[in-house]
Amino acid sequence: MEEVKTLLAEDEAMLLLDFENALTDAGFHVRAVTNSGKAIEILRSADSPILGVVTDIRFGELPDGWEVARIAREIDPDIPIVYISGHGAVDWPSRGVPDSIMIEKPFTSAQLVTAVSHARRPRRQSDA
Repeated sequence: MEEVKTLLAEDEAMLLLDFENALTDAGFHVRAVTNSGKAIEILRSADSPILGVVTDIRFGELPDGWEVARIAREIDPDIPIVYISGHGAVDWPSRGVPDSIMIEKPFTSAQLVTAVSHARRPRRQSDA
């Protein structure tokens, strides 16, 4: 059985590597991609068990990260979403999916790991 993964989508190669290393070092199994189209392809693939999504908002091409998250939630309404962006935080309340997390660049590795850990925490009835 394939391990469940966190899907990481970031188009800046150096940031992608830093984020992937931070999450891997924290014990997450990461599938990292550099574009939103590939992220959506993985989400739609039946053989890719994805437990959470970390996505940049702005890619060099469409679809954007808002769309990646929307598609992820169409596939799994409970999938945790963490947005990472240097520019999109102002749009998060209106464009982000419900119960998502936004962290603004620049951020530390610890902030990323904390956000992903919090997003993936099982919800209790009292949280609803």
